[in-house]
Amino acid sequence: MKYIIQLLLWLVIIFLGWKLYSSVIGPVKFNEAKETRYTKVIKNLKDIKAAELAHKEITGAFTGDFDSLVRFIDTALFANVERRDTSFADVAKNKAFGISEGYYIETTILDTLGFIPVKDSLYKKSDRYKTMMNVPIEGANAKFELKAGKIVKSNATYSVFEAKVSKDVVLAGLDKDLIGQEKQVVSVEGVNGPDIKVGSMTEVNTSGNWPKLYDAAGEQ
Repeated sequence: MKYIIQLLLWLVIIFLGWKLYSSVIGPVKFNEAKETRYTKVIKNLKDIKAAELAHKEITGAFTGDFDSLVRFIDTALFANVERRDTSFADVAKNKAFGISEGYYIETTILDTLGFIPVKDSLYKKSDRYKTMMNVPIEGANAKFELKAGKIVKSNATYSVFEAKVSKDVVLAGLDKDLIGQEKQVVSVEGVNGPDIKVGSMTEVNTSGNWPKLYDAAGEQ
């Protein structure tokens, strides 16, 4: 009986030690996996943002369709423009004051030197824009949700867009309790809310909801 009790005590000690270890190492492993996945997702969202900003610059509006966005990148051109500051005599004003010169009009002249393909300007030699709509998490088999439209602010109309994916999709397969906590994050050092996103359908905003540390990680 003595040996049985000792064995049971050892089993309890081992079990409690394992639980303590799991409670410490579990969140550490979760955060490591989370940061790796977030970095990949944010890299794609930054590519989507770059494509949308180019689309807005050239067409005047954002698009909510990935197929249309990819076709745009394949064919669109940026104008290579040179700015030159110049001035010329303000004839009317000089005449009004009875002088031949003295007043000048300052202006800027834009010279178009040529055109650069959008895909070369944004993505260099890479064709990753063709798959930027896919959530880059192994086994996810999901796409980012993309929307675009118009909103009115202070009597002015603005074009807006938003691309996002749920944290449930990005963190699938990890601890469900920790995923639930992550979806409620409100912190300057965290990705706030239940989604990872860039842009907004309610505000004039083309920023992402992630902290700068993920931008730095994505550039390494």
